[in-house]
Amino acid sequence: MKYILLIVSLLGTVSSLQAQDSTSVGGHTPTDTLPAKNEADALLADLTDSSESQPLLPHKMIFTQRALWGKKGLLRAINVAPLTTEGRAHELKVRRTMLVAHQVAGFVTLAGFVAQGLLGAKLYNAKGQEYVDTKQWHERMAGIINVTYGTTMVLSLGAPPPMIGAKRGFTTIKLHKYLAIVHITGMVATNILAHMIDSNPELKPYHRAAAYTTFGAFAASIVAIKF
Repeated sequence: MKYILLIVSLLGTVSSLQAQDSTSVGGHTPTDTLPAKNEADALLADLTDSSESQPLLPHKMIFTQRALWGKKGLLRAINVAPLTTEGRAHELKVRRTMLVAHQVAGFVTLAGFVAQGLLGAKLYNAKGQEYVDTKQWHERMAGIINVTYGTTMVLSLGAPPPMIGAKRGFTTIKLHKYLAIVHITGMVATNILAHMIDSNPELKPYHRAAAYTTFGAFAASIVAIKF
């Protein structure tokens, strides 16, 4: 009887060991993988919900940004820049590059304004051949400034919009934009008066006043954005 009980006990031990081996070695149980999978699904759902709740475009945009980069803008319509999360991330990099180039072009234009001011002052007192030479340089510099100024403006107006809209209240960015309205108006007036001076010499003081106003507003706009 003792031997029979001993044999039964040994068989029970072996069967329990085999059962333990089959659960640990034979493969992962469903209860081991379900919690991890549920956690991953929950995290993915949270990320999806947060990206969907975050607007891809700011509510307020300037007219050029809306025309090019708005939901129904030209670049969206021709499928050059689809409005997606990945696309907006790329657009923000493009925006940064364009605004850096905008600043560089602005400093080049400012240097041109200074040189043009010196030439203009010399032109007012020049006579004879000196007047002819100075006038030629003055006109060449005007052409260079128009190109660099236009490039500066296009880089600003054509840049993709930021992710969020402008802050409320008065900011240096808003001051920069207000001054831009002044120097754009002054730039147009300066060019128009420059073409009218030959037939209307009495317009010289107005041309000079428009040029100085343009330079002052442009310089102030750079100071506002940099400092």
